Amino acid sequence: MTIFEAIRKDHDIQRELLDILVTTSGDSKGRDELFKKVKKELQVHADAEERHYYKPLISSDMMQEKARHGIAEHHEIDELIEKLESTDYSSSAWLKIAKDLKHKVEHHLDDEEHEFFQLSGKVLTEKQKTELSKSYNDYMKENR
Repeated sequence: MTIFEAIRKDHDIQRELLDILVTTSGDSKGRDELFKKVKKELQVHADAEERHYYKPLISSDMMQEKARHGIAEHHEIDELIEKLESTDYSSSAWLKIAKDLKHKVEHHLDDEEHEFFQLSGKVLTEKQKTELSKSYNDYMKENR
């Protein structure tokens, strides 16, 4: 498995969780459980990605700007999660922010899958792609 396959597998999980999150309503147990799951998944994934994907790329001239952009988007996602945490589940604003989060995450995942992966595929060796996948997956297993 390469780092791209490992990350894409987790991206699919995020898309699925966010699709369900925006269908939840009110101050329900379901919304609370799902939000906590989404929050954990996004945070652990961002940490793993920054350590085992972006960090090895930051020294590459071709990827430095993309890696910084990706990390900046992780921070924007964190800010939306914080906004959700400080908004009442039963407020109509909660769903609007959740939809903003879904949109922001999907934009970020598309950026990575359609642009970053192609460029970084030229920068990383086959050996690095496999080794990064292993360290990324190990980190995800330990922290999920």
